[in-house]
Amino acid sequence: MDFADNGKRGAKVETDLLDRLTAKSSKIGIYGLGYVGLPLAIRFSEVGFKVVGFDVDTEKVRRLDAGESYIEHISAASIAGAVQAGFEATTDISRSSEVDALIICVPTPLNKNREPDMSFVISTLDAIGPYIRAGQVISLESTTYPGTTEEEIVPRIEARGFAVGQDVFAVYSPEREDPGNAQFSTRSIPKVCGGHTASCLAVGVALYTGVIDRVVPVSSTKAAELTKLLENIHRAVNIGLVNEMKVVADHMGLDIHEIIRAAATKPFGFVPYYPGPGLGGHCIPIDPFYLTWKAREYGVNTRFIELAGEINSAMPDYVISKLNQALNQRKKSVNGSTVLVLGIAYKKNVDDMRESPSVVLMEKLQDLGATVAYSDPHVPVFPKLRDHAHFDLSSVALTPESIAGFDCVLLATDHDDVDYDMLREHARLVIDTRGRYQAPAHNITKA
Repeated sequence: MDFADNGKRGAKVETDLLDRLTAKSSKIGIYGLGYVGLPLAIRFSEVGFKVVGFDVDTEKVRRLDAGESYIEHISAASIAGAVQAGFEATTDISRSSEVDALIICVPTPLNKNREPDMSFVISTLDAIGPYIRAGQVISLESTTYPGTTEEEIVPRIEARGFAVGQDVFAVYSPEREDPGNAQFSTRSIPKVCGGHTASCLAVGVALYTGVIDRVVPVSSTKAAELTKLLENIHRAVNIGLVNEMKVVADHMGLDIHEIIRAAATKPFGFVPYYPGPGLGGHCIPIDPFYLTWKAREYGVNTRFIELAGEINSAMPDYVISKLNQALNQRKKSVNGSTVLVLGIAYKKNVDDMRESPSVVLMEKLQDLGATVAYSDPHVPVFPKLRDHAHFDLSSVALTPESIAGFDCVLLATDHDDVDYDMLREHARLVIDTRGRYQAPAHNITKA
């Protein structure tokens, strides 16, 4: 009798939540209002949901409530529109009891041992724990290792006396953001979703169907977690391959970018990937290590993934060696030289600094005795970053005079809004890590 009653109760809780999600009468909570959480909050607001955004940064919350943006590619107008539609940002975690959906979009970096740092996820889960109630769905979007939902989220729900899949629903739906890519929006990027139970999956699909054009259900939360890792490991491994090919081509006196352009004319069987000074962004430099760490639990050695990681991690040193060689040819040493790092965002045309290889290059150059400056039209002031030295610097305006004043310009990120003809004309030396210059020149060194 008790089991039947529980089943009826669970079915009613699920039906009521599904009805609210379908009618857009439920309230959505977004935890972490950064590059992932903020676009998602705006999208839920656009279609009529009431949204509460949670963040520990009081200044960020203040700016959002005032309708201001702190991310370049997210317009103030879109934030102001969300505020007008009822979006609220807050640091008050007790308001978690108000929302029907708790969507967690907090960072999952690596620690100093290149192991998963789950502290942001765990602290968020522990903070919302006292406010969990029946009729809620908890969705983790942060990139993580397979098994996180089962090992971290489900036990915390059950510890509060709730049955997962009957009282509270647990899903994993990995974020798929590409900052600065105007081709795709939060709405148009298909959304993978896995549930802890069939009921959890039904609720998760209903949650995202209202805001995403295509939701892709998978068999479990672990399947969804591994899907995210595969996507980014695929890129990391292919970038590692082309970075290794760059070094080989350089030793042969060949330009890898010319080789890639030629190979890309093949209409089948080849997808172009491009080398660079290292890996950047919040996913590709980090995600492979989440899988290698978890795979060890199963006695599996992920040699291919780890080799790609080693190659990609070595690229800043390769760039520094090319820069050192080019300065030596001009009878200069890195020690005492002035170096302008051009572009410090992790990729072009955005202000996103997460895991940027440019910062690693700046640190290495400074350690070698160079005087370092930077120019980036998207990052006017060097920000404070986790686990990196802080440079008390502002972006240098690019003029013929400023360019000529440096011993070397290290082209680390090739933003489109830079006058590369002016740079080539006035720079004493350019170290080009992005293949921006195709024609050879006396002052251009490919790296």
